[in-house]
Amino acid sequence: MPTLPHPRFSRSRARGLGITLTCCGLMLALGGCAFPRKDFSSVPDASVIRLTQHNGQWRADPPDCQALLQPSQYNAFDNMRMSIAFGCATYSNLAASVARPADLANPPAFGGTHADTAARAVERYRLNDTEPLRDRTSTSTIGR
Repeated sequence: MPTLPHPRFSRSRARGLGITLTCCGLMLALGGCAFPRKDFSSVPDASVIRLTQHNGQWRADPPDCQALLQPSQYNAFDNMRMSIAFGCATYSNLAASVARPADLANPPAFGGTHADTAARAVERYRLNDTEPLRDRTSTSTIGR
């Protein structure tokens, strides 16, 4: 029979301590389930970017950020947190960077892939049969 490290520490106390620690650990593990899950159902999609025509040209307009504002889920009567416009910056930047907004309104048909062209490029690279970069000129004086 193994000896216990301390004479006043009986087996029943050890068993009770083990049960208590197990219960505390279980409560901590399950306590994480009590927090609310994040709800992403109200996060906007790309349809918030409006496509309009001006003088026959398509234009991508950024979303109205006021319409995207959502109140914080953690507001309390003594601690009001600011509202958040999820997706406003992302979709504003996307609308500003679209090169051809007409493609969003009337997308061109997919022309397919060109596997032979890609395979020839890989083969030329493996055989070290690549062209050096051409000399480029620039009108910029930055870095000179």
